[in-house]
Amino acid sequence: MKVVAINGSPKKEGNTYHAIRMVAAELEKGGIETEIIHMGNKVIQGCIACGQCAKNRNERCVLPGDDVNNALQKMKHADGIILGTPVHYAAIGGTMKSFLDRAFYVAGSNGGMLRHKVGAAVVAVRRSGGVPTFDQLNNFLHYAEMLVPSSNYWNVIHGTQPGEVAQDEEGVQIMRVLGKNMAWLLKLAEHGKGTVAEPEAEPKIFMNFIH
Repeated sequence: MKVVAINGSPKKEGNTYHAIRMVAAELEKGGIETEIIHMGNKVIQGCIACGQCAKNRNERCVLPGDDVNNALQKMKHADGIILGTPVHYAAIGGTMKSFLDRAFYVAGSNGGMLRHKVGAAVVAVRRSGGVPTFDQLNNFLHYAEMLVPSSNYWNVIHGTQPGEVAQDEEGVQIMRVLGKNMAWLLKLAEHGKGTVAEPEAEPKIFMNFIH
């Protein structure tokens, strides 16, 4: 099994990376391969709401020149996904938000590419805004019908300089427990294939409340 982690920090090995690595260490102990994709330092345009991904249904965003489509294909072929971001004004970093908007819209418009994969969110923050950002990441996982493991607190870890999160003892435990629970859920899902019937996907109902 394999988990792909998206590092949404501008810093390649900042605290978001270290948080992801704490979770990945537990996955690897369970024999689960991990790959970290550094996305937060890329130039990624936001979604322009053209709807072409839903029309073409070729699992691709039509906007050229960035790594969104390549990363999405890696996510498609993974068993689990970790979304990691720093906090910018109590929210997801801008580059990461642009990536998530496009990747998850393509995935949802092309047969639910991420449906029933195991997905977890982790947040690195200096002081506050971590929980709102964690909630925002979870919105993507829930909308995609992913299976979301929990930890013993919200998945937020604190630090300013790269590596300082290692001093947040409670945060380190949160990431460690998350990794253990994610590994367990991945194995449950894998062993359940062919044994427990998967619920059929329902066509999405869209309503407009303006009459």
